[in-house]
Amino acid sequence: QVQLAESGGGLVQAGGSLRLSCAVSGSISSIIAMRWYRQAPGKQRDRVATITAGGVTVYADSVEGRFTISRNSGRNTVYLQMNSLKPDDTAVYYCNAFQTTGDSWGQGTQVTVSS
Repeated sequence: QVQLAESGGGLVQAGGSLRLSCAVSGSISSIIAMRWYRQAPGKQRDRVATITAGGVTVYADSVEGRFTISRNSGRNTVYLQMNSLKPDDTAVYYCNAFQTTGDSWGQGTQVTVSS
């Protein structure tokens, strides 16, 4: 299993930017893909962005062109660069590791976008 810890959330005005980080520790070699999810109050948790072990990235339609998922060379940190933020992006953002042994989740970080 791996352990995940998100950081970088906060309050930002509409149109602004934030960069979330996810520190990854443990059995990194077992990771098939890293994902960012978000959950707004009263709504389901939705997948926002994915980066596979091979470096392929996939985005939800709602964030395509505004968000970028990336990782460092050591694959122990995953980032989510969020630009042109909208009030609808307000949510708790979670880091997820999809592994051969199942899923691991971080504790989440709050992102609030004011209008």
